[in-house]
Amino acid sequence: QVQLVESGGGSVQAGGSLRLACAASGYIYSRRCVGWFRQAPGKEREGVGTIDSGDGSTYYADSLKGRFTISQDNAKNTVYLQMDSLKAEDTAMYYCALQLRRCGYGLTWPSQYWGQGTQVTVSS
Repeated sequence: QVQLVESGGGSVQAGGSLRLACAASGYIYSRRCVGWFRQAPGKEREGVGTIDSGDGSTYYADSLKGRFTISQDNAKNTVYLQMDSLKAEDTAMYYCALQLRRCGYGLTWPSQYWGQGTQVTVSS
């Protein structure tokens, strides 16, 4: 079993930045793909991006390239989502998810384990 805990959410003014963290615990000794997702009220969940624990390769949704950056600290089993130039439309609950396999090779978005989410609110 794997447990994921997100943190770092909060309220910020438009144009500001936030860094979210996704800390993993449990059976995480294999290569894994970790992704960030978000869901705004009344909207479907959308993928933000992913990172592969083995080679650090990243993938981003086209609409978010350039403002959001995913990184990792494997020693801490933590993946980060740096969000810059935030806009009101970035307001959402942000979730991380993990799959116990490498990203790519048929896997675009991990979904095996999920965290509880952290709220991000951007005011204009």
